[in-house]
Amino acid sequence: MIGLAVEYVGRATLRHVEYVGGLALQLRAALGSLGRTLPVVGNRNRWHYALRQMLAVGVDACPMVGIMALCTGFILAMQGASELRKFGAMNLVIDLVSLGFTRELGPLLAAIAVSGRSGSAFSAEIGSMIVTEEIDALRTMALDPIEFLLAPKYLAMLVMLPCLTILSNICGILAGGLFMQLSTQMTLGVYLRYVADSIVLRDVMTGLLKSVAFATIIVQVGCLEGFRVRGGPDAVGRSATAAVVKSTFLVILADLGFTAIFYLLERQ
Repeated sequence: MIGLAVEYVGRATLRHVEYVGGLALQLRAALGSLGRTLPVVGNRNRWHYALRQMLAVGVDACPMVGIMALCTGFILAMQGASELRKFGAMNLVIDLVSLGFTRELGPLLAAIAVSGRSGSAFSAEIGSMIVTEEIDALRTMALDPIEFLLAPKYLAMLVMLPCLTILSNICGILAGGLFMQLSTQMTLGVYLRYVADSIVLRDVMTGLLKSVAFATIIVQVGCLEGFRVRGGPDAVGRSATAAVVKSTFLVILADLGFTAIFYLLERQ
């Protein structure tokens, strides 16, 4: 029994290490191809495809991200006020909402929403091309699938996820202002002045740095799951599910790592 357990752990460990290695190699290839998707200096067709991806990844996700942030901001303000009211510290609700969104909730909510929408779409698109042998046709025509498919998606995500993070921050903070106006009759102008006093540029940049890392995880995991599809159409559905699960897990894990690092830096 002990031998079987050790064998199972060893195989699982090797499988995970292999997966991380695949992500690293794919990221290296994507970074090498990224320059050819840029405007002016890159391939015009790749840039046009990246623009279409920006619309799908970013613009179409705005309503979902905005509604999620509004609801979460209002909930966070209500939960914080229920305890802080006991100590007569309702003004601290403003700090809770503004710092909570700019540092943590803004990038995390945007990443989870985009992971569910676009991560699965990337995997399904590439997986379908694998099943129908379109990827083999691209290689036959001397077209690199990484440059042709992944790099424009990566560029679009790097541009749009920080923008969605800013939208999430704004909606969440405004939801906190709506709660303060309903509960304490605080005007929006006064609320925004308190918000401006509580937020520093470092808080905003922390959230944007996280969003860049989250964008990398979502694209690389989604596309890798698509490239690893083997079998028929049912394998495409399994890869899309795996892309959402793995990218969401890695996003939360990366968020934990970033938060721990920033916390330790602030203590020094």
